[in-house]
Amino acid sequence: MRRLLPEPATEVNVPDLVEKFAPWEEATAERPFVYMNFALTLDGHSTIDGVSRSIGSSRDTEMLVALRTRCDAVMIGAGTLRAEKYGRVVADPKKREERESVGLEPDPLIVIVSGSLDLPWDAPIFTEAAGRIVIFTASSDEPPETATPVDVIRHEGRVDLNEALAHLRAEEGVRALLCEGGATLHGELQKAGCVDEIFVSLAPKLAGGRGPGLAEGLDPHVRELEVVWLVTEPETGELFARYRVA
Repeated sequence: MRRLLPEPATEVNVPDLVEKFAPWEEATAERPFVYMNFALTLDGHSTIDGVSRSIGSSRDTEMLVALRTRCDAVMIGAGTLRAEKYGRVVADPKKREERESVGLEPDPLIVIVSGSLDLPWDAPIFTEAAGRIVIFTASSDEPPETATPVDVIRHEGRVDLNEALAHLRAEEGVRALLCEGGATLHGELQKAGCVDEIFVSLAPKLAGGRGPGLAEGLDPHVRELEVVWLVTEPETGELFARYRVA
């Protein structure tokens, strides 16, 4: 990989890019530091046929796994969970050791936002008995018994993301939260003013047609971003970028 910004470098790797990334140091008393990760096609699609896995390469996966080693919690929306059928988010024991080496729990807390509790309860994330899950919902339904411990936090009418983040900070001690989308959840977090950084893997692909982009449901208002670094992967033609929300 070659770094283009801020200081050009002939060669860098994913560990170099995340080594000094310590988002837990930037949490406030009110909420965790929130960073997003997306893989996008050149025409702005975050999924192809409903899933994101066909967009990025193994290098994109390496970046995602590395970002999972830098957070207390990983947040996903119900739609993403239904499409991707998540399993243990840090499956590699060596990566869990990396988390522990910087003072994190071996498994991040999994946070699911689901208005209706319409979730794939047979997904590995619920059956592997690894870590713990917190679900924010507006539903009064009760979840089924699952091998992985699940706590349900209920909101009236709809999930209030500001309130959810405040709960995670105060009650769960979450300082750094990686949100893996999808686009609707990202849009809601942006509208709430709760996104601090965005990591984007731009693949040299065109998806065509219609599909979700980086953020859905935003009002027409320009949001300024600052480039932290920009890196290319010559073998795949991918462009990796890290942005700070101004």
